[in-house]
Amino acid sequence: MGENTISLTPNARLVLGKRYLKKDAAGNPIETPEDMFRRIAKNVASADLIYDKKADIISLEEQFYDLFINLFFMPNSPTLMNAGRDLQQLCGCFVLPVEDSIENIFETVKQAAIIHKSGGGTGFSFSRIRPKNDCVSTSGGFASGPLSFIKVFNEATEAINQGGFRRGANMAVLRVDHPDILGFIHSKQFEGILTNFNISIGITDAFMQAVEGNQPFPLINPRTRAVVKTIHAKQLFDQIIHSAWENGEPGILFLDTINAANPTPLLGEIEGTNPCGEQPLLPFEACVLGSINLSKMVKLTHGEYEIDWIRLETIIQLAVHFLDNVIDVNKYPLPQIEHLTRGNRKIGLGVMGLADLLIKFGISYNSGEAILFIDKLMCFLSQKANEASVKLAAKRGVFPNYQKSIYAQKNEPGYRNATRTTIAPTGTISIIADCSSGIEPLFAIAYKRHVLVEEGLPEINSYFLEIAKKRGFYSERLIEKVSKEGSIQNLDDIPEDVKKVFITARDVSPEQHVKIQAACQKYIDNGVSKTINFPKNATAGDVEKVFLLAYKSGCKGITVYRDKSRISQVLSVECTCAKQFINNNFSEPRP
Repeated sequence: MGENTISLTPNARLVLGKRYLKKDAAGNPIETPEDMFRRIAKNVASADLIYDKKADIISLEEQFYDLFINLFFMPNSPTLMNAGRDLQQLCGCFVLPVEDSIENIFETVKQAAIIHKSGGGTGFSFSRIRPKNDCVSTSGGFASGPLSFIKVFNEATEAINQGGFRRGANMAVLRVDHPDILGFIHSKQFEGILTNFNISIGITDAFMQAVEGNQPFPLINPRTRAVVKTIHAKQLFDQIIHSAWENGEPGILFLDTINAANPTPLLGEIEGTNPCGEQPLLPFEACVLGSINLSKMVKLTHGEYEIDWIRLETIIQLAVHFLDNVIDVNKYPLPQIEHLTRGNRKIGLGVMGLADLLIKFGISYNSGEAILFIDKLMCFLSQKANEASVKLAAKRGVFPNYQKSIYAQKNEPGYRNATRTTIAPTGTISIIADCSSGIEPLFAIAYKRHVLVEEGLPEINSYFLEIAKKRGFYSERLIEKVSKEGSIQNLDDIPEDVKKVFITARDVSPEQHVKIQAACQKYIDNGVSKTINFPKNATAGDVEKVFLLAYKSGCKGITVYRDKSRISQVLSVECTCAKQFINNNFSEPRP
């Protein structure tokens, strides 16, 4: 079977070599990127035989392989790493329960370690753990509270990270009405603490109403359900806001909004999410994610870009098929997870390359036109993913827990999958696909990405280089300036119409960030990964405005980040090696 060669950037090859390709005992890759994609396509296509012994899995394998080598679609990292290998754990997102007993807590630590070892990320709600200094009847002592156990989980993750494919990541959630909420809010006040955790406050409608009404708010012992303290809701909200302003944490999860969209409420309440917050899940549930590269979903007509709706629909259908197959070929780390995940068959199809797509259409990310464009696009994604899931259900049956779902109660279509869509951050898979991350704007025109290599991977936007050369304003001196500034908005040598389109995260108003997130969330079954960027001089009041806007706009959560509020950043401007990078990688404009 002849292999088509994939066109990958040097950074994509570096990421694949360090993280994804099979290696020998000495750590040297023993497969090519083409081999890896063939391995994945073959493995996942084989699931069709479960439903039809005569299925043409050779043809399906080719279709999946074409998705990858054309960089149209990428599944989540564990699928890339593990498909067709001994581990065969392909899900990226897990939520585990944390009950109020030492035995259960340390059983969950063990379960999380098993998941991290396989490349998955875990989320936990610590809201059921009794507060610090509460009584422990069996010993006559006093409880240490949820924060002490979060530290235990953090240390266990650190130990597992020493030998894993990628760093284990966690999300800790604590309800806003937990008596230890103040300590949790400030638990990551200093860098270097809980480094393997993101933290989020589980906020309720009752709390938001108390904030807006300037009312007192009760803190409730989860063990006894008794009110142990009443505090001023606005003062508590102000502490959350100030901490998020100060260093980007905690994030916010709007629990009632999330549970209003819970497709299987009879099976339980959603209390937690995956590490990046975009995938709400029941305890002991997992989900597989994958993203379509929107920058490739275009065609040129009379010299102008148009969305290739036919190609996009075809790829959505194929991606839904792929993700549903993953559920069948996956080896689950725990029997409880297998039972619930197969019962609900949740998948999360999303997108990446949105910023690139807007640039191709000459649309500023920071505009009303962008909102309308995204609304139409996300509506199409949702509609076609739903249709593909219904089509699969006609052949394979609805998800086993369908009768316990909101769809059965409302007499809605018989879906194969309890959820179909999620917008993930696509951190490393967007490097492989050579596109912008998720639905984020460009971080900068030139920057360093501090993943996998300590000195950082230099990135310079190739669309910008192409336009600069075509329009005649390219020079090495200009690129050096861009590398230093990140943004091009204050550079005189660049035409205004180019500045309008090449918007970076710091050029987008926080309100526009939220509006983009809300426009996507309107059509997405699960959640939307989005960072609301603030300039360094933003105030806590600015953060409060977007928190309230996110809540009123129907977002399921919100994460903010004020520039330079942390010493270490995953992405940073001031790419000093711009000239060398351009000479090595972009001597010709990208077609």
